[in-house]
Amino acid sequence: MKEVLDILNDRSAIGYLATVDDGKPRVRPWGFMFEENGRLYFCTSSEKDVYKQLTSVPYIEYSKTTKDMVWVRVSGKIQFDEDIKKKERMFEAAPMLEGLYQTPDNPVFKAFYLEHGKAVINDFSPEPPRIFEF
Repeated sequence: MKEVLDILNDRSAIGYLATVDDGKPRVRPWGFMFEENGRLYFCTSSEKDVYKQLTSVPYIEYSKTTKDMVWVRVSGKIQFDEDIKKKERMFEAAPMLEGLYQTPDNPVFKAFYLEHGKAVINDFSPEPPRIFEF
């Protein structure tokens, strides 16, 4: 799983989050926050369409590609987490959140995680993809 986290934590790479909206995929650039105890954490606002999509169909796929063209896809069911310590950690990791939400206890600021899922690492080599269950 270290290989997966190395890619997810690569701040030079852009990640993309896919949700389901009215039975159709919706993909947008998205930031990975951190991993803790096997949980992959992300955040959003309860005022965004993506929040409505996540509460309606709580399954995601998140993909991130490095500059060396190695990519990871993680997928599974998400859970929301109201733990203020997790939200404070997100504010520490991403100072831009303060401009959006002011404080970690803002009720529109929502943390969510992917705990059990599948990760696939791939590249353009002839080697087969590396698959991890978590």
